[in-house]
Amino acid sequence: MGVQSTIFRAANTGRPMQSSMQLSENVRKLKPSATMAVSALAKRLASEGRDIRDLSAGEPDFDTPAFVREAAIRGIQTGQTRYTPPAGTPALRKAIAARLTERAGRDMHWEGVVVTSGAKQALFNAIFTLFGPGDEVIVPAPYWTTYPDLVTIARAEPVLVMGDERKSFKITTADLDKAVTTRTRGLVLNSPCNPTGAVYSLAEVQRIAEWARDRNVWLLSDEIYRAIYYGPEGEPAPGLLELPTSSLGPFVLIDGASKAFAMTGWRIGFTWADPELSKKFAALQSQITSNPTTPAQVAALEAYSNVRAANASVAEMRAAFRRRRDLVTTRMRGLLPEVPFVEPEGAFYLYFRVDGFFTADVRDATAWCSRLLEDQGVALVPGAAFGDDRWVRMSYAASDEVLEDALARIAASVGANSTA
Repeated sequence: MGVQSTIFRAANTGRPMQSSMQLSENVRKLKPSATMAVSALAKRLASEGRDIRDLSAGEPDFDTPAFVREAAIRGIQTGQTRYTPPAGTPALRKAIAARLTERAGRDMHWEGVVVTSGAKQALFNAIFTLFGPGDEVIVPAPYWTTYPDLVTIARAEPVLVMGDERKSFKITTADLDKAVTTRTRGLVLNSPCNPTGAVYSLAEVQRIAEWARDRNVWLLSDEIYRAIYYGPEGEPAPGLLELPTSSLGPFVLIDGASKAFAMTGWRIGFTWADPELSKKFAALQSQITSNPTTPAQVAALEAYSNVRAANASVAEMRAAFRRRRDLVTTRMRGLLPEVPFVEPEGAFYLYFRVDGFFTADVRDATAWCSRLLEDQGVALVPGAAFGDDRWVRMSYAASDEVLEDALARIAASVGANSTA
């Protein structure tokens, strides 16, 4: 069976299910993560000997910094391998709170921090605690594929709001006004954005925060890519904590170590919220995963408390991503000048439109990506995972050589001049 006939079905199919098996409403509509399915398929093809350029993964290609790895090893060697409180060790929660306090210029009490098994669990805790049947949660599109699925798991209804392509798909309060109803309970904001790389300015964040405040709508701000920002040198992307408290209504901040410290596999995320709400998050977590793994917490403690080493590591990685961003956008303009894309201001993705290459046999980005992987061995994520199957996402968390070769293959796939 060819790649084209199997590729993105991987996100929707598994082993045959017995017809008599009755599933609960909690999971009946649930599908595996489309982005993870593409990455897994690319890895399988590579293991079978195919020459694959996998630009589907949403993780830095850097190793976890040595000072963080060494802290974890010391922790294991000294016996730090037992249970911790479900919300994480007080030491790690205090270290995270100290960084948040420095950023906000006001006390961010450590009891508001709940450490989670990755930012995905942080989002689950917040969504499952705050929303339920009859509630609507606004999710700007293009969106990270997990947002609407988590809302659905909570039996609430995701309301998808597509931003304006001419404005890098960033939503405005006018867009929100068209979507809000009496059932609206929440709004998810992601900046820097996956998949577009768009970044909301501080003024834009403030307008959205005040819109949510005025309507008593919970604002869930996913700032996991905040450290990977190409604005003023050394500055992270604007977020909720840069706002005056008067601009904020009820909110939950989501962040973690995965992107900033190249710790995706360690699975360390966190929420910050009102301490009373955080107790509910911790109670929920205590019945699901309990504490994040203890050695990973030891590593994260070093990442958040050794500020000088952490800042140096982040700066090095951010500079590399900035250079790759410039390489990819320059090559795209040269090789495929007719292809629209969002100018990335953060994260490490290029989001570009491919409907100009559709044919009678290739009618959407899913089919286009299937053909690209079949013919050229380049793995990208189709926009169906993000709410618009005319677009694709390419990660530039890869070496210059891989990026150059992948772009040349993409150009060759559409008959462009790959020597541009």
